[in-house]
Amino acid sequence: MKVLAITQARMGSTRLPGKVLKTIGGKTLLEIHLYRILKSKLISGLLVATTVNVSDDRIVDVCNSLRVDYYRGSEQDVLDRYYKAAENIKPEYIVRLTSDCPLIDAVLIDKVIDFTIKNTLDYGSNIFVEDFPDGQDIEVFKFSALETAWKKADKVYQREHVTPFIRENSTFTGGTMFRSDNFASDKKYGGVRLTVDEERDFKVISTLVKDMGIDVKWDEYAEWYLNNKKIKEINSDIKRNEGFKK
Repeated sequence: MKVLAITQARMGSTRLPGKVLKTIGGKTLLEIHLYRILKSKLISGLLVATTVNVSDDRIVDVCNSLRVDYYRGSEQDVLDRYYKAAENIKPEYIVRLTSDCPLIDAVLIDKVIDFTIKNTLDYGSNIFVEDFPDGQDIEVFKFSALETAWKKADKVYQREHVTPFIRENSTFTGGTMFRSDNFASDKKYGGVRLTVDEERDFKVISTLVKDMGIDVKWDEYAEWYLNNKKIKEINSDIKRNEGFKK
């Protein structure tokens, strides 16, 4: 079964421009992100969906250096970018990730993939209920679901954020178009912030990586965060998914 992981990356960012190429220990956040994804045992391929902007030539340079495939498309219509990135490959399933989550966990990715396929879902994720850390967001959906969204989504936010149309029409939220479910966590880690949206977030991730390295399980990072009060205070007041909610 063909399972394609697509992560979106671009240099433009309202709160922290160029964040994905900020470095920790000589490695960019994007390199760490891709390195951790490639540990997945269930994905068939990995592709970076970036934009046609000249500034994103640097994203392409990273992809080329790591021999990771990429697709360049619309900056604003990310749904179109995602669909066209997968169109020629036509995988059975797509794993949606974002490059502002440098410490995404491959084992967790595989668990959500397995959960989605075994339950014959059109859409499975760990974000319906926010019990995982911000920065461990994983969505898995059929290519056919993406194609339906690409054809029918007509609101700006539905195209800027890829999956709102699917989630809004999913059985988990009361819809009928897409069979869906939430992959649950045994513990409540929703207050843990392991993403990079602001400079404060980068300070947290930098300290964490310098202390623990880049090969640690997601829950070990989460426990470290919770047990370091001074670090937690740096970014714990930032609202989750603030950009999307705006």
